[in-house]
Amino acid sequence: MEQSSEKLLDFEPPTDLPRLPRRQSDSSKFDYGRVVIVAGSRGMAGAAALSSMAALRSGAGLVEVIVPESIQTTVASFDPCLMTYGLPEDNEGRFALSALAHIHKRCKRADVVALGPGLGRSDALAEIVHDLWQTLSIPAVIDADALWALAQNTEWLKVKHAGVRVLTPHTGELQYLLGDNPSRRLSQPRKDLEHAAIRLAKEVGVVIVLKGPASLVTDGTTNTHNETGNPGMATAGTGDVLTGIITALVAQQLSIFDAARLGTWIHGAAGDAARIECGEYSLTASQVIGCLSIPIKRCVTP
Repeated sequence: MEQSSEKLLDFEPPTDLPRLPRRQSDSSKFDYGRVVIVAGSRGMAGAAALSSMAALRSGAGLVEVIVPESIQTTVASFDPCLMTYGLPEDNEGRFALSALAHIHKRCKRADVVALGPGLGRSDALAEIVHDLWQTLSIPAVIDADALWALAQNTEWLKVKHAGVRVLTPHTGELQYLLGDNPSRRLSQPRKDLEHAAIRLAKEVGVVIVLKGPASLVTDGTTNTHNETGNPGMATAGTGDVLTGIITALVAQQLSIFDAARLGTWIHGAAGDAARIECGEYSLTASQVIGCLSIPIKRCVTP
């Protein structure tokens, strides 16, 4: 897939995007960051696997994925390069509250944590997410069900977080974070949601990637729109891939804003390369991962 797509893909990243440094010949995996991804539940093993594989393909040195114990073998089978850890779960195959202490232990060695893909929803998960949001001193990328969990506490905006944070909501998840029910306001204009995302990013002190056409990346002061991507990426799992990409870039010492900007561009460009191969109707998140090397090679410092 990569060779034929690369010949057809002729655009270059914008000149104002950050670049990745060339790797030194004497470097090791420890020079490129240890990622820990807390994800998955019974029936949603793929979300954990997609975000983890995307982190690997985006240059992270080591990727550990922490999942409920019943899906550990499934997630490990996706890629032998992943390190997997199975933790206590409830009757529905979601993390039990007793998993929290183990999660903290694994995160102590991490450079960055991703939290959310395929977690599911429960009171215990809401408690786990709020604890990690507040106490993790390392950078964290928050997505998917972890965003829902944050929104379960109406006072979450007032809770200080110990480390830098990137939130990657789609429009419905943003409305949950704002205290609204998206099912009641499906017609809310995109422009209004973008203004709300900018205000929220500034108020909470985070970077927000509001996913969608021309995704908005904002820290509340600086705002940019992404130029890559296509409607074929409106398919299950592509958001999990974006989470993995951004997490890997943070692990490689990019600032959270630069990682969000560059990661969003890479994600969309890989989707554009996948569209060349298979069209918009047949595009899948796995194919986006398969095309990541195409835009990433264009983002390395000459």
